[in-house]
Amino acid sequence: MANLYAYVGAPSFIGAVEPRLEAAGFKRVQDVASASLVVTFCTSQTALEDLYFGDDGLVTVMAPGAVLIDLSATTPNFAREINAVATVNDLVMVEAPLTVRSLVADPAFGTDNLMAPVACEGDVPVEAQALLEAVFGEVRDAGAPGAAQLVRAGHTLELAAHLVSVIEAQALSDAVTRSVGTAGKLDVRLDGHEADPVVRALREKRFVGAYTVEMLLAELSSALMAADDAELILPQAEAMMHLLELLAVIGGADMAPAALTLIYHEEAEGAAAGLDWTRAEQAYGQRPSEEDDWDDDFADDCGCGHDHGFDDFDFSSN
Repeated sequence: MANLYAYVGAPSFIGAVEPRLEAAGFKRVQDVASASLVVTFCTSQTALEDLYFGDDGLVTVMAPGAVLIDLSATTPNFAREINAVATVNDLVMVEAPLTVRSLVADPAFGTDNLMAPVACEGDVPVEAQALLEAVFGEVRDAGAPGAAQLVRAGHTLELAAHLVSVIEAQALSDAVTRSVGTAGKLDVRLDGHEADPVVRALREKRFVGAYTVEMLLAELSSALMAADDAELILPQAEAMMHLLELLAVIGGADMAPAALTLIYHEEAEGAAAGLDWTRAEQAYGQRPSEEDDWDDDFADDCGCGHDHGFDDFDFSSN
């Protein structure tokens, strides 16, 4: 008999992995209360809190003994909090934050591109372990609750830093080439780095994909909140967050992370890809080219514990 599981979260993810789960003997049901396993994947801290602790939250509606498997990005502290509440309610909490090996892989949710650091109060239930192994190419024991989120946060910071570094290297090459008017002489275009997946994604203009800017923002936001909890400042991560938030504001929340390069391109090229810089004007009160007070506009609280400047802006609207 198939193991029954329910899923709550991003549709693009379950759409990609459901065939693998079916092949492994798992059947998806819509009624959360009837499932012995519930998999969750939220792309914001607020959504995750509401899902678990809001009215009719999972910790109150699940039958005793049920297993909750959360793939969302959050802080180690909040992961421990979810685990504690689940335990009090006779539930088993498995912390397994979705972690991609590459931000630009296609397909993003292919088995080889997914790994899951896993943390649990005790042993991971057999059926939960089997489900994770059907989805992820690598399932790694991280230790006690909170540890898996810490592993995921460190991995996210490394990937995002590499993405931005490659994009800015290419942007510099393009800008200098244009400014001196020697397209055939100075246009190096990161020669010698063709094997780098980010370089290839930029050259192929891979701006659409299942793993989105919104998902990367959720991961960076949780990493920054974890740093706040530890009274640590991460300037590079803050800068990366600003750039991704700006891309989200102008319409890129559902684009692939490689689309961040469009921030450095001419406005017309971004418009051709569906971006609208007037949305930044609505959010910040001026265009990015107007440098006066631009930094100050980033100083409004976005709700993640850091000052970014558009807490009430709807990233998903077009």
